[in-house]
Amino acid sequence: MSDHTYKLIELTGSSTESSDQAIQNAISKASESIKNMHWFEVVETRGYIESGGVKYWQVTIKVGFRIED
Repeated sequence: MSDHTYKLIELTGSSTESSDQAIQNAISKASESIKNMHWFEVVETRGYIESGGVKYWQVTIKVGFRIED
């Protein structure tokens, strides 16, 4: 196994469906321009309330990706 170097970025995804979908949306969009993503960590979960219910979720994640050799 080679030694690797990773970069860490922070993303915030949103969804009207769920917090899990907000994570998926953030990763899916980032994968369009960022290669070699390997892991994520949930940093913050929050939501917007409207008319007594959850209108949408926002989830901030840290994503680690490997810098190419």
